Amino acid sequence: MLQAVLDAVGFGLCHQLPERSLFGGGLRVPVCARDAGIYLGFAIALGVLSLMHRDRPSRPPAASVNALLAFGVVAMAFDGVTSYTGLRVTTNEIRLMTGLMTGFALAAWITPVLAAELWRSPGSGRVLDDTARVGVYLAALAGSYIAVWYGAPYLGVAYPLLATAAIIVTFTTVNLVIVCLLPPFERRASRLSDAMIPILLALVLTGLELAGSAWLKAWLLGVLA
Repeated sequence: MLQAVLDAVGFGLCHQLPERSLFGGGLRVPVCARDAGIYLGFAIALGVLSLMHRDRPSRPPAASVNALLAFGVVAMAFDGVTSYTGLRVTTNEIRLMTGLMTGFALAAWITPVLAAELWRSPGSGRVLDDTARVGVYLAALAGSYIAVWYGAPYLGVAYPLLATAAIIVTFTTVNLVIVCLLPPFERRASRLSDAMIPILLALVLTGLELAGSAWLKAWLLGVLA
């Protein structure tokens, strides 16, 4: 029953091949190892950035930091393309690692956009604006890899549940930016409690997107069958 619910969440997002998936407590994570890395990385990085940047910076990282973040995205793309084309063989560990790198990059890029659209008085600084913060961020990335690859399977059923929560957090965060583009919600929040309505709307959008993507995949599979 629980596996069916997990599968439903990730059905429209991923191929869900068992040999490319991660498991906890006998249950398969809703998406493949690469996608799990992206979503878990995004959610973890979002928390790390929130703790590091209480000033709510609204400017993107500097060019040098962006280049470092982009390396992770390029690494994931290289791993995916070369393995799908048969040029090399990859593993779930590499898929997870490069997915985490991409999730951390995406979080660093979406955070200033969200700050600029959500908060009434966003900070004027940059995300990851000094060497110390970049170092902490990279350490958090390394720690996330160790925790997810080596530690998460021991969490049992909580592992796929946490991955599911990370999917919802990722979609809802991106959708919150979209919601805050609407004039009634743009730069209206001074504290988190002020943002409850746009957050709820973003959560509703997430549910619709997950359901819509699942329906589209099912329809395509039916057409191609």
